[in-house]
Amino acid sequence: MSRSDRLYLFLAALFIAALVVTNLIANKFLTVDLGFRVFVLSAGALAYPLTFLVTDLLSEIWGKQRANAVVWAGFGASALVMGILWLGGQFPAIADSPVGDSTYDAVFHNAWRVILASMLAYLTAQFIDIRLFHFWKRLTHGRHLWLRNNASTLVSQLVDSILVVVVLFWGVREPAGMIELIIDLWLFKTLIALADTPLFYLGTWATRRFIKENELPL
Repeated sequence: MSRSDRLYLFLAALFIAALVVTNLIANKFLTVDLGFRVFVLSAGALAYPLTFLVTDLLSEIWGKQRANAVVWAGFGASALVMGILWLGGQFPAIADSPVGDSTYDAVFHNAWRVILASMLAYLTAQFIDIRLFHFWKRLTHGRHLWLRNNASTLVSQLVDSILVVVVLFWGVREPAGMIELIIDLWLFKTLIALADTPLFYLGTWATRRFIKENELPL
């Protein structure tokens, strides 16, 4: 395998791992105190922004088609996880199982709804992110990495936050509570997106340094 292929495979694995972890821990809600604001978030929000950083890096180096391929691979992995979680719940736990049926059901009973909400939001937001990333790249003639990184991510994260909260909590929470969750999720993701801009520059530079000149996809 070429250096380009090995790095692409590593980033794809990183993307899928972050996505699957996001789905598995999304049922836990917590607070994150950043001093100026206390955010109420799903635990999945801690890992999820990494997926947008990776897709922006994939888009920048390998282009839209190969970034989209990783998004679809993540969708397939999430569907597989949902199926396995359902299957695990169909068999009773043995008497001395460290994780009993009640614990398993408490953690994963709502997982199908979480993953369904996540998959719907994820597919929509990731494809919007990739499309907007290349729109800004064309508009700026390949300049201003910070603009396409942030402009694409901020819009797509707003779409993602709206979809995941609406699908997950429709009929469960009052509209006012849902709006508060959407705002907290989006603001937190916005801060992460702005903070990871130096990482995007560093990742782009390191990737081009790692890949030999004649192996660069773009």
